[in-house]
Amino acid sequence: MGKNYRFLFWDVDQTLLDFKKSESCALRETFREFGRETDDGTVSLYSGINESLWKRFERGELAKEDLKLERFRILFRELRITEIDAADFQEIYQAALGGVCYLLDDSYTLCTELSKNYKQYVVSNGVAETQRRKMELSGFGKLMDGIFISEEVGVPKPYRAFYDFCFANIPGFEPEAALAIGDSLTSDIRGAHAAGIDACWYNPEGLPFSGEPEDVPEYEIRSLREIKKILGPDLP
Repeated sequence: MGKNYRFLFWDVDQTLLDFKKSESCALRETFREFGRETDDGTVSLYSGINESLWKRFERGELAKEDLKLERFRILFRELRITEIDAADFQEIYQAALGGVCYLLDDSYTLCTELSKNYKQYVVSNGVAETQRRKMELSGFGKLMDGIFISEEVGVPKPYRAFYDFCFANIPGFEPEAALAIGDSLTSDIRGAHAAGIDACWYNPEGLPFSGEPEDVPEYEIRSLREIKKILGPDLP
């Protein structure tokens, strides 16, 4: 589409990997460890709490260590659970979350194909230990040219400093040749624009745009394979 992209920056959760499915499995498994069964309503409640806290983390309002405990404190208050310690639950949950991963939208095959012509990098706000394990389990760890996790960088998406660190560690990097792909308007799209690179919004559900002016993406796709139309018609 007129631009010669050579560097692709992939978000992980709900872009390359099905985080919602992993989240549900890990939460159910952890509750079973504490002698409880979990229904879909509890999973949905937790997912909403978790997502709202990650938004606060993106805005710099909450530290990640506080986030990891606060989500379960809130959940337990809502469910009137008093006999489970949030810290104990968090430890088991985090280990369980890192032990399961599900590919989303044929992502691994696509990235394997793209690796012949593009440099590809993971950019994630997730918990470092968990993300590293998922990268290993999924095979993306060996496929990608680099993995950048905010916990290791020291600053999260969407802050420009996160991307400055990434760019400084990529040989021959050129911002005009970079494209970020992710599902979050406030993290992936806003962050890419703060860093001066183009962005593609992965929006498989066809959700209406609900962001700010700085969140308007250059491209929008429903399936990951549509990225090939953006990158060029000569791709196989």
